[in-house]
Amino acid sequence: QLQASGGGLVQAGGSLRLSCVFSGRTFSSYTIAWFRQAPGKERAFVAAIRWSSGPLYYADSVKGRFTISRDNAENTVYLQMNSLKPEDTAVYYCAAGNTITSAIRRPQTYVYWGQGTLVTVSS
Repeated sequence: QLQASGGGLVQAGGSLRLSCVFSGRTFSSYTIAWFRQAPGKERAFVAAIRWSSGPLYYADSVKGRFTISRDNAENTVYLQMNSLKPEDTAVYYCAAGNTITSAIRRPQTYVYWGQGTLVTVSS
């Protein structure tokens, strides 16, 4: 089970930190990712991190502003979002899957999904 939280309303230029807490199984071999879906748009990749180790992955649109991290002891993955823009407004989902690098940005390869948390950035 994945539980996402931390969304809210923030002004442009502000920051939010999203959390995704894992429970019910071991995710040690999995990739954990954040996706987002704006109204009328497809679900889009934001960032990903492997639970054990390895590089971080970001969408070009958030690179340099968002940071994904994990706390293995707390079974939690975070998404620190800085310098938020109105175009970042979306429902943010965390997901887990046993993915290969070439498919890491594809939502279809993730098996477990959280319920989503709404981020609204006002101009």
